[in-house]
Amino acid sequence: MAGWFSHSEGGRLEQLDHESGNHMINLKQDAEGFIRMNRHFPEKSLISITFTDGSEHVYSGHRLNGIYDEALAEYRAQNHLDAKGFSRAPKKTVQPANKIEFVPVHAGMDP
Repeated sequence: MAGWFSHSEGGRLEQLDHESGNHMINLKQDAEGFIRMNRHFPEKSLISITFTDGSEHVYSGHRLNGIYDEALAEYRAQNHLDAKGFSRAPKKTVQPANKIEFVPVHAGMDP
């Protein structure tokens, strides 16, 4: 094997491929069809997603960052937030309401 494994935040298993210098991050789709992704991944990282149907596909960080950005834009539009995630209405909560933590994915997505 060309790399090493380590556990990271959120229970993800990461592998560093020493030959290419890319991280391999392994994620699992939950029963509702989402993966946990609360930030962008490095553009050149490789992310393996195991879907609920048992299939597994590898995506680049660049591709998943695009999906994250689309989900974030949809979330902000549905919650009447501006492009930076700010609401112009008075604050009603102390919880961060301008971020997402789960991104919808499905087997057979374009790589």
